[in-house]
Amino acid sequence: MNSCLVEFDYADKIVALTGAGVSTLSGIRDFRGQNGVYVKDPVWNGYPVEILLDTDFFNAHPDLFYQYAGENLYPMTECLPSIAHETLAMMEKHDMLSRLYTQNIDGLHSKAGCVKVEELHGSFRGHHCSQCQETFGLEPIRSQVMAGIVPHCPKCDGIVKPDVVFYGDPMDEELLDQAFHDFETADFLLVMGSSLTVAPVSSLPTATVLNGGTLVLVNDSPTPYDQKAAYKFPDIEAFCKELQEYFNLNL
Repeated sequence: MNSCLVEFDYADKIVALTGAGVSTLSGIRDFRGQNGVYVKDPVWNGYPVEILLDTDFFNAHPDLFYQYAGENLYPMTECLPSIAHETLAMMEKHDMLSRLYTQNIDGLHSKAGCVKVEELHGSFRGHHCSQCQETFGLEPIRSQVMAGIVPHCPKCDGIVKPDVVFYGDPMDEELLDQAFHDFETADFLLVMGSSLTVAPVSSLPTATVLNGGTLVLVNDSPTPYDQKAAYKFPDIEAFCKELQEYFNLNL
């Protein structure tokens, strides 16, 4: 770990990418980990969970999606940031983090104080009408969902949809272009809590590696990049504790 920390000091541009593993420390289950939703509870009321998160399924059965989401997704918006979120926020505060990209939809990086964060898959902090595109915040929609009500737009009665990227939804091409630029120009890439198996985000670290940047993986399960990483650590909490101790001594 010590040599890894030394490289932090000499890095001109540090970029971070986080996945569901950083939020398991906040009590939010991941999807593909050993206790993940897709592993332990892949079926809900007879439906594969992955189908429930598909955009075509949402359009056809918003009632079933919101029933599932009320039980399993919206409660995450009440969770508190973990040591991982706090550590990355501290790095940003001390100008050690150029930008943070996350695959998570829980909004916890922003809650921890990160400003330079890009939510690649969106988040539940925002919603929009699927018909007239009117926008809504979290609170009015969450209260309806938790009460068992499918949210409709008060202007046109269209179904309200969370600002998250469902399976089958296109990702923001402009944001992806920005991400590829940041990753290819980063001389230090910190990836925490991501299995790096979901495209197109899974291809982003390649841009760093091909351009000579240092790749650090912090994840408790294997990734396709394990052989390309300069450093690999299995425990996110332990890694962040050591990182915080280092910052407290050297900043």
